[in-house]
Amino acid sequence: MADDKKLTPRGEDFASWYNELVQRAELADYSPVRGSMVIRPWGYGIWENMQRALDDMFKETGHENAYFPLLIPMSFIEKEKEHVEGFAPELAVVTQAGGKELEEPYVIRPTSETIIYSMYAKWVQSYRDLPILMNQWANVMRWEMRTRLFLRTSEFLWQEGHTAHATAEEAEEETLMILGVYRTFMEDWIGMPPITGLKSESEKFAGAVRSYSCEALMQDNKALQAGTSHFLGQNFARQFDLKFQSEEGHEEYAWNTSWGVSTRLIGGLVMTHGDDNGLIVPPRLAPVQVVIVPILKGDNPSAVLEKVDEIAGRLKAAGVRVKVDARDNLSPGAKYYEWERKGVPFRLEIGPKDLEKGSVALARRVVPEGEKRKTFVPEDQAVADMPELLETFQFELRDAAKARREANTVRGVKTLDELQDALDGGAGFVFTGWNGDPGVEEAVKERTKATIRCLPGEEFRSADAPSRCVSGSGDSVTEVAWARAY
Repeated sequence: MADDKKLTPRGEDFASWYNELVQRAELADYSPVRGSMVIRPWGYGIWENMQRALDDMFKETGHENAYFPLLIPMSFIEKEKEHVEGFAPELAVVTQAGGKELEEPYVIRPTSETIIYSMYAKWVQSYRDLPILMNQWANVMRWEMRTRLFLRTSEFLWQEGHTAHATAEEAEEETLMILGVYRTFMEDWIGMPPITGLKSESEKFAGAVRSYSCEALMQDNKALQAGTSHFLGQNFARQFDLKFQSEEGHEEYAWNTSWGVSTRLIGGLVMTHGDDNGLIVPPRLAPVQVVIVPILKGDNPSAVLEKVDEIAGRLKAAGVRVKVDARDNLSPGAKYYEWERKGVPFRLEIGPKDLEKGSVALARRVVPEGEKRKTFVPEDQAVADMPELLETFQFELRDAAKARREANTVRGVKTLDELQDALDGGAGFVFTGWNGDPGVEEAVKERTKATIRCLPGEEFRSADAPSRCVSGSGDSVTEVAWARAY
């Protein structure tokens, strides 16, 4: 266990490091409600920035926000057989309200396909009413047995998109387009580049025809399913009588998609970028991009504070999110430690000597190899260069994560022994051939504790994928990426 100052090193105990960091960086804390968490302002600030970026991306692709009820009639959940079987162990059910037993229980939403498509059925008559492209930002409840802050909690925040289309082709195009939106967001905002592809039948969403996912690799070489996009076919449309009159005058069932990402992304950010000193927040998502610490020594602290406020104002005018930490109950060193632990990208220090020289001390949360941790630069340069410094830092984090993913990916594995050795040797993603037999998938999972994360999309496939199944039984019908996962 770490002492009051230091985190448990990642290499010693990654799980302990993660749990300590989430709490000490003031991202979240355990709540009195079983399996649920309190998201603290620093963590919620990161989530708000994620929301803003994603919401803009959704709206740019024609989607609108709406809101649907938290409580769903049990009969709705039971209409879609695969859906209810998939979620039954996780349902939280309300049986009493107003001091009386309810005639029909309500489920606290684990996801909203059923209630949303029941409403779409009221609103759609003609092909002219399609497509419906809606998203909602909401909370959901899934009664998890083993929980971990952000990664798996009983209640969590997310967005869920739900669309209805006139053709299967249009719905499939929507599913893949959103997968691309998620990938772009994860790469360019979180700096967490995933591989994307199709889920196997055993791993797909309950009630979907096909599920696609973004699979990111954490620093401990475990995979994190960071986002999913589902082609639902007409399964839910048939159950909720979501029909329309086609242009040719025929009555047809609509084609649906659903897709979502959650506050799990914050856990992914922590495990992708954090180090033994604390959190590292990509600049685009940081609630505070630059913290300014005044060094109030000497006889004229007001002059330092005036300069600090001036520089803070100039940075804000340049679009930089700035905080001035002028607390008088903490030493500068204690402030440095706190903001480093919280992962603020840059720190400026300004004292009496800096005033005399017209300079500031500039400290960067991550120091490139061979560079000094702290440099002294003219104040005008610090202000003018900051937007570019932030963007450079943003994409250095992304590129480092991508390089780490590739360095820990093993391809061309031909046998189960090789697969086992690769995983036991610390590999992240391991690519093999697969004959499509679920029995092989289950046997590998039992033997190695790894699962098929996805059937990789074309960009991620190997140039020389094995032609035989990793089991040795039959030809490969597809390449798959295996990993141990969260």
